[in-house]
Amino acid sequence: MPALIRWYYSSCIWQMPSSEPAVYLTFDDGPHPEITPWVLEQLRKWNVRATFFCIGSRVQQYPEIMAQILQEGHTVGNHTHTHLNGWKTSDDVYMKNIQQAREWIPSGLFRPPYGRIRQSQIKELIHSSGDRVVMWSLLSGDFDRSISGEQCMRNVLTTIRSGDIVVFHDSEKAWERLEYCLPRILAHIKDKKWEGKRLEYKYL
Repeated sequence: MPALIRWYYSSCIWQMPSSEPAVYLTFDDGPHPEITPWVLEQLRKWNVRATFFCIGSRVQQYPEIMAQILQEGHTVGNHTHTHLNGWKTSDDVYMKNIQQAREWIPSGLFRPPYGRIRQSQIKELIHSSGDRVVMWSLLSGDFDRSISGEQCMRNVLTTIRSGDIVVFHDSEKAWERLEYCLPRILAHIKDKKWEGKRLEYKYL
């Protein structure tokens, strides 16, 4: 993400401290009845914890999947109730949509869909609820149907560094690339070292 955008949205979290060898995996747009359990299985194989930014209406539809995410020790975050674009939505409607999602998502973390949110919406979130607005430092690109799973994997592995917040999607649009890249990324990072120390996974 360009430095100017990070500066403009400086109240958001873009990256975690790089002083310890850790990366932070996040999954947006779930839960999905087949894809999310598959993601959880992959994480379980490597004893990895992640953060799932969930859509409220999907949690409402699949509460048992949300329960599984929490039971397996992962963190969840609010991704609005109906995946709204903050730039195209009035502040009042946007905040009501987030509040609706809160009824299903027990979290003080929020990620705006598409990364698009107004400064006025951020201020209201922080003022009204103290939510932490989480962006990212590394996009896998798994949502991009024009690239391959191999390219998606390279997007992550060629640039990942300590403190990165990495975005994946446990959704149908990302499935073809996610199925290929996620197991390979998990295996690779477990063997990757940063300043002589092995990188670990953490959740937000």
